[in-house]
Formats: sequence, structure tokens, C-alpha cells
Amino acid sequence: MTTPAKRFGLYDPEGTFMLIRRLFSENAGKYVGRYIVAFICMGLVAATTAASAWIMKDVINEVFLNRDKTMIYLIAGAVMVIFTLKGAAAYGQTIILSRIGNAIVADCQRRLFARVLEQDLSYFDRTALGDLTTRMQHNTNAARAVIDMVAVTLGRDLLTLVGLAIVMIVQAPMLSLFAFVIMPPAVMGVSVLVRRVRKHAKSQFVSTTRILSVLQETALGVRIVKAFGVEPRMDDAMNAAVRDVERQSNKIASLTARTSPLMETLGGFAIALVILYGGYYVVEQGQEPGALFSFITSLLLAYDPAKRLARLQVNLNNSLVGVRLMYELIDDVPALTDAEGARDLVVTGGRIEFDNVVFSYADSPALRGLTLTAEEGKTSALVGASGAGKSTLFSLLERFYDPQSGAILIDGQNIQTVTVASLRRNIAVVTQDTFLFDGSLRENIQIGRPEASEEEIIQAAKDANAHDFILEQPGGYDAPAGEGGGNLSGGQRQRIAIARAMLRNAPILLLDEATSALDAESESKVQSALERLMEGRTTLVIAHRLSTVRDADQIHVLDRGKQIESGTHASLYAADGTYRRLCELQFQDG
Repeated sequence: MTTPAKRFGLYDPEGTFMLIRRLFSENAGKYVGRYIVAFICMGLVAATTAASAWIMKDVINEVFLNRDKTMIYLIAGAVMVIFTLKGAAAYGQTIILSRIGNAIVADCQRRLFARVLEQDLSYFDRTALGDLTTRMQHNTNAARAVIDMVAVTLGRDLLTLVGLAIVMIVQAPMLSLFAFVIMPPAVMGVSVLVRRVRKHAKSQFVSTTRILSVLQETALGVRIVKAFGVEPRMDDAMNAAVRDVERQSNKIASLTARTSPLMETLGGFAIALVILYGGYYVVEQGQEPGALFSFITSLLLAYDPAKRLARLQVNLNNSLVGVRLMYELIDDVPALTDAEGARDLVVTGGRIEFDNVVFSYADSPALRGLTLTAEEGKTSALVGASGAGKSTLFSLLERFYDPQSGAILIDGQNIQTVTVASLRRNIAVVTQDTFLFDGSLRENIQIGRPEASEEEIIQAAKDANAHDFILEQPGGYDAPAGEGGGNLSGGQRQRIAIARAMLRNAPILLLDEATSALDAESESKVQSALERLMEGRTTLVIAHRLSTVRDADQIHVLDRGKQIESGTHASLYAADGTYRRLCELQFQDG
């Protein structure tokens, strides 16, 4: 059975009350001093609003009925003071809350990005880029919107209503009953809309995420989109997502707008009753009209803050969808973390062992009891058909994922018992699809070791055969690499990546077919750089072109997640097994 407390979210961790409480405790606590000043400003706005209604009694009685010239000047001066104070207080409140809001958005974005950086690769496998983008931008702004809504509504609107209610009760106690009788039906009517707004707001977020995903897919894969004529399909996907957002937005707007006719109708009834009742006493019983006009002014001034208060829960639940999704990411503890008591990896030689390793991506088996050894200081090649498990082996060695069973050892140390940071410090990687950051060439090389000196960076570039072409760039080492390294050719990107690995100077090197996509001239320069990089290191090479691994100290042949052959090129070729068949397929003329 649903209790009232649970229905209104008082004890539900994702309920409105608990979510707002968490939002304020985590984000607003550090700004208590500023909030106090903002609330003082809001109190002044509320007090001056009530004073402007109160003074109407003297305007009517002293100016229009008694025709007191002295009171004209006093009341006019009082009105100027009241509204000057109100304007200054409103300005102060707005500036303070804006600065607090901007700081809260920045804090939330930092927390979100820090959590994203902590996630393992499986998180990015299951999370769309559009989802992350929306959470980073939309959801952090939703947190600010909720805090501002609560602060302004409770600080300004509620205080204003309290002040005006006091004026109404003092000026006309009996008339106040008519106004207060209207409030319960209004609150009940608005609460009915809240649950429907929450449902549509979540659907709207999902559709917005889809829009970003389609846009990013189109931008990243624009060559394929145009080459294969996929424009109509992408256009249909975008149109469907946009239609969903439009439909959900229209439903939310319709539900939110229903609070206005509700409040307008009930407010109209309240004002009509007040005029009838108050007019009767003024006309029939000769009461002074000043109190009635002061009361009516208070009632009219109370209309806007009352409407905002009535719509607060609807607007809150719309924005709280984003806050819930923001906390969903913040609370998502990474599956892959350092074990308790983890030590730093100490590499003495760099011997790598895979001991009966089993791993699956979801329900798709990748390694089925893989056992192999890469000897220290030597080059070991991994060959096999696509899907044999070569790239998975690299991902497990860098601990992007953990195997379901078995162990991976470096110099006898299980990598799951050492810190992830120390493990990756001892591994350098050069891949086929080199990724460069949108910074200078120097910064991209320096990623290998951020504390490296300028001389070390230049030496690494020279060892990677990159120094000469870097100097030819406008700006030299300060030349921009472009997004993803777009300002460089494929061979130049590879040599920057090799320079980065050179600078890292790690004892273990992973090469994922680093020369397969290059022309002959570029391959020659990259290959000579790789040979320098491989000297004295334990090197694992993924090879699709078998000609590149003939000189490897050890070749491991993988098939469907298992090692089926191991040896040198000569011994494996002579054995007339899978390796020889792979060679013959690639070198039929031989």
C-alpha cells in the first residue's frame, strides 16, 4: 500500500523531497553566506510589495477622501522609497542567485566528467555519446534550475504571499476568508498534473539524446553516409527523434499551461466575491473604502506569486528528471577499480603470462581459456582471423576489462592485484587508428610523459622520424594537430604516436598493426621508428599482414579465443598447420 509520505516522495530516494534535499546538501551548502544575502534581498522584495499594498489605504482615505495636501507629499515620497528599495533588492537577488547558479553548474559538470573518466570501457560500450553530452549540459542546468526554483519560490514568492496575507487579514479579516477558501482546490488541481509531467519529461530527455546521437553519427561518419547514400535513412532517424521531442514538449507545455486557467478561474471567483462582499459594506454600511482598496491591491499582487507557487511542483518535476539522470551517472560506481590493498606494479623484465583466461562481451565469448606467454625483452606476435581474440587480449592486458576467470601476470604479479595507474604507466601503445588530441604537436607527444623536458620531447620526435616534418609545419612543435589529428597525414599521425610511446619509455609495448594503412614510403619511416622503439622491450604485436612479423621471436596463432599454435615463423611454416595456411592465403604467388 502506498503511504502519503511515499506518494509525495518524502522517503523515496528518487522522490521530489529527497532529491531536492540531496541537491541542496551537496551543492548549496558551500554558498550559505551568499544565500543568506539573497534571502535578505528577497525579504526586502516581499516587504516592499506588501508595503505598496498597505499604503493604498492611505492613498484612498487621506488623498482622495480627506484631500490632505501634506499626506500627498508624504505618501508620494514613501512610494518612491518603497519601489527604489524593491528594485535594488530584486537586482541584488538576481545577481547573487545567477552567480551561485553558474558555480553550481560548473561544480556538477566537473563531478560528472570526473565520474565519466573513472568508468571502464564497458560503460562506453553501453552508453551513447549523445546521452553523455545531454547529461553533461542539460542535466547540470536542470540542477541549477531546481535550486533556483526552490530558492526563489520559497524566498521571494512565499514571503511575498505571507506579507500580503498579513495585509489582507489586518485590513479586512472577513474578506480574507474568501481568498483563503480558494487555495485548497487550486493545490489539488495542480498536484494531479505532476505525475503526467514527470512521465513526459523523461520521454522528452530520451528523444533529445537520440537527436544528439544521430547528429554525431552523421558528423563522424559523413564519408560513409555520402558514399553509400545513407542521407535518407539519417534524415528519417532525425525526423523521428525531432517529432518525439516536439510531441513530448507539446504535452508538457499543455499540462503546465493548465495551471493558468485553473488559477485564473479560481482567482476570478475570489476577486468577484471580495468585490461583492466588500462593496456591500462600503456602499450600504458606510465603511471607509481605503481598507477595501488595500485588500484588493494585496489580492491582485498575490496572484502572480500564488500562481508560481501552484506551478512549482509541475515545473520541479519537469527539471527533476534531468537531476535524477545526473545523479544516476554520479552514483554509477565503476565496475573496474583497484583491489583493496593494491600495490604498484614493479616490472623487472616484462614477462607476460595469460593463464587459462576466459572472457565474454555480454553473451559473446571472446577468449575461451587462453594460455600463452610473451617472454621478457622479446617480440611476440599475435596472428589469426578476425574475431580470434587478438584485440581483446590487448584490452585485458591494459585492464580495460577484467576476465571472467583465469589470470594475467606480469613478472608473476596478477594485474588485478596491482593499481590500474601503475599498470598503465608501464605499458605504451601504438594503434592502427591513431588518435591525436586537438592541441599542439608538442602537447600530443608530451601525453606520453607530462613532466618531460623540451629536450626529451624533441629527442623522442627524432627517434620516431617525426622531427623533420614537425619543423616543416607552420609553428613547428606548436602547430595544431587538429581534431583527431586531421591536420596530419596517416603516416605523420603514426610517427607522433610513436614519439609519444618513445617518451613514455615503458618496458611493455603493444603494437596493433601500426603500419597496415600506410603507403610504402610512410611505412618505411614508421617501421624504422618502431624498430628503435621495440629495442629492449617486451613487445606484443597484432599482425594482419604476416610479412611484418616474420622476424618476431615468437608467433602465437589464435583461433576463436584459444592459442592453437606457437613458435617462430620457420617452425610454424614447417609444421604445415593453421599458420602455414594463413601465409599461403596472403602469399599465393610464393
